[in-house]
Amino acid sequence: MASEASEVAQAGSGADGAVAGPEFPSTWARLTPDKPAVIVIDSESRPVQTLSYAELDERSRRCALLLRAAGLRTGDHVAVLMENRAEVFEVCWAALRSGLYVTAVNTRLSPDEASYVVDDSEARVLVTSVAMGELATAIVPATPQVRRRLVVGGALARHDDYAEALAAVPDIPLTDEREGETMLYSSGTTGRPKGVKRPLSGAPAGEEFRLRRACAAMGYDSSTVYLSPAPLYHAAPLGFTMAVHRLGGTVVVMSRFDAERTLALIDRYRVTDAQFVPTMFVRLHRLPEAVRAGYDLSSLRSVLHGAAPCPVELKRAMIDWWGPVIWEYYAGTEGNGMTLISAEDWLAHLGSVGRALVGQVHVVGEDGEELGPGQTGAVYFSGGRRFEYHNDPDKTRGSYHPLGWSTLGDVGYLDPDKYLYLTDRLSYMIISGGVNIYPQETENVLVMHPSVADVAVIGVPDPEMGEQVKAVVQLADPDQAGEAMAAELIEYCRARLAHYKCPRSVDFTAALPRQENGKLYKRLLRDAYRAAQ
Repeated sequence: MASEASEVAQAGSGADGAVAGPEFPSTWARLTPDKPAVIVIDSESRPVQTLSYAELDERSRRCALLLRAAGLRTGDHVAVLMENRAEVFEVCWAALRSGLYVTAVNTRLSPDEASYVVDDSEARVLVTSVAMGELATAIVPATPQVRRRLVVGGALARHDDYAEALAAVPDIPLTDEREGETMLYSSGTTGRPKGVKRPLSGAPAGEEFRLRRACAAMGYDSSTVYLSPAPLYHAAPLGFTMAVHRLGGTVVVMSRFDAERTLALIDRYRVTDAQFVPTMFVRLHRLPEAVRAGYDLSSLRSVLHGAAPCPVELKRAMIDWWGPVIWEYYAGTEGNGMTLISAEDWLAHLGSVGRALVGQVHVVGEDGEELGPGQTGAVYFSGGRRFEYHNDPDKTRGSYHPLGWSTLGDVGYLDPDKYLYLTDRLSYMIISGGVNIYPQETENVLVMHPSVADVAVIGVPDPEMGEQVKAVVQLADPDQAGEAMAAELIEYCRARLAHYKCPRSVDFTAALPRQENGKLYKRLLRDAYRAAQ
């Protein structure tokens, strides 16, 4: 079990610490060519792909030349439709070293949804895999802007072989390397997803590192062994894994999250840093005590979480188990600002998502005026990077304050020490009898009931109150569903919250429409109930 960790450490020996040159994989291809940049782990915990820094540098350079040969120039777009594979990084780094935009497409989308993303992004080249063959083939008629389609892992009709195409590219230097950008699509939790587009800086490759402050705060460097259990098409997994590549660390990518396998991989590879979402914490914490105690997690230096609210009780339990290594952040695909909080600061400010690390935080009332400490309103950032929603100027304008501040659509408040507390998304707020109710507070209570695997709280139409609070619950044991369990959950909530915040009714479901990044498609639930009534 220890051999994998020792191989990673030995391959990187002699170069750990500060970056000696541009913060880019090519620097590490020169300093530690044989060190693993990527290790992909399959569902049986087997390492099925390993990519060294020398290989990542060469293959991403060849891919960049291939994209140029296809006619792509600065500011053009390439799309990736792949499961967690090493080739995702080859294509993304190809784009980021040649001034292109790259869009990673959610592999769980329907053909109509995936077609929309690829076509809306104006991608000229699409790289997919045999595993995604059915979806990739289905979207061909609806994506006419794609000039060339490539496939990894085998043959696929109307697609060229990626490996053969790469091998045919001359092994020559890539001139005029410029920083590109990701253009990822919002999750669509409140509507049709939109591409988040930031202007290209024009900086030489390796000179622009957006996550530098966060990585420095948590101590990332070339000794980092980073575990990524989530799909790479999401912003945080892709952003942080590529940040680790800028610093020369090793990224261990799971094909799919599994709670016990996660502990085993931390132990086996002596993982130093990782990122999870709260639903993963729930599954980890509910492992039997004997299983939890069976793995050595002492190598962990920082464990980051975000993307969705984490109940205070759950986070406190994780800190008790893993120690003060847990960090939390608040940010979005938009990249307009970021807060960060350590475990120690969080224990002193329970429930906070931290103070501003990038940009400054403002809380704004309905009249557009800035509010004082303790007052709840829309959360805005100033001083961060500007962004736009691709092909949607109205949505872009709606995200900006007259003073130029921008919002992700969340609601919260600042305490006197400038720590931010989120209460919910503005679009999820329930108005019942003229009273504002933020569902997150209720969800945080119900998810801690031992029978609850997942929960969403929504407002449904009510002829008297306007809306009433409803809980939609996924049980750990579906056989427990029924009136008795519904009554038990309502009483459980009322014992912990004001009654008006608690559900008037509870429905049970086999699964909630939650993405693997932890975000819930609450819009789908609300629309379904409204349509039914």
